[in-house]
Amino acid sequence: MGARAHKTVERSGTGTSGNTAIAASDARFLLAIGERVRATRARINLSRKSLAERSGVSERYLALLESGRGNVSVLLLRHVGNALGLPPEALLHDTNDEPPELALAQQLLRSMTPQRLAHARKLLLGDFRNDPRARSKRIALIGLRGAGKTTLGVKLAQSLKRPFVELDREIEREAGTSLSEIFLLFGQQGYRRYERRCLEQLLERAGACVIATGGSIVSDPATYDVLLSTCYTVWLKARPEEHMERVIAQGDTRPMAGNTRAMDDLRRILDSRVELYRQADATVDTGGKSVRQSLAALKQALPQAGPKTPTGKAT
Repeated sequence: MGARAHKTVERSGTGTSGNTAIAASDARFLLAIGERVRATRARINLSRKSLAERSGVSERYLALLESGRGNVSVLLLRHVGNALGLPPEALLHDTNDEPPELALAQQLLRSMTPQRLAHARKLLLGDFRNDPRARSKRIALIGLRGAGKTTLGVKLAQSLKRPFVELDREIEREAGTSLSEIFLLFGQQGYRRYERRCLEQLLERAGACVIATGGSIVSDPATYDVLLSTCYTVWLKARPEEHMERVIAQGDTRPMAGNTRAMDDLRRILDSRVELYRQADATVDTGGKSVRQSLAALKQALPQAGPKTPTGKAT
């Protein structure tokens, strides 16, 4: 009986200690919210009275909130955030290292149409990613299947005397199985994880090289940003009909079974990715061109041309 009572006391003591720790954590959390509200208000030179008028929250409650004593509801926090020009999650986010300008920029981006958002992203990438010449030691070819990434990539690498790397083959090597099996076993998300990991590993170990990427790499924002910021990217472009013809010429006869539907799907995929492909450093249209002509155009698109003849033209 005594032993049982002793165990009960121990559990009770642990619970009290745990509750105290939770209460202390909650207090720090509320204080951090209050500090963010007060700091943002001071930065935009807004009085507490003006904030109360804008948000519909009383001055008294705002004073409690800023002192860390206000047990604020989500809706009230939303009103305060809107009045400050911030999303409520910016006030909840428990990170002191991020500048308030980041939250303001996020708020601005959220208000944009998809077209303006794509344009803003392109401007940011143009201003802040590494200089093209600094990235040109790694040339990454992007585009739909059948664009000529492997064919032209191999020839460009030979011309520049650099190794050629096909990212999909790196993914298969890392996973120990084929791409189709990766999708079957792990799905799209599993493939994306392998793609990101293999790209990062490649960038760590490889110097100058030519990389052929998977056609859908542009659909993963994080991985695509890594590619854009570390490589000189070239979009190999062609008409949907030419993409289809080249895929069939490679020996894949599956599209022939339902040609109309396959073409519709191809056009839809291209339309959904075209703005992403356009973020590349350069675009080379391979439509209606021979391999030799496309390779010459690709060399001309690089920031530093390859070996030159005595006449000064790229070979």
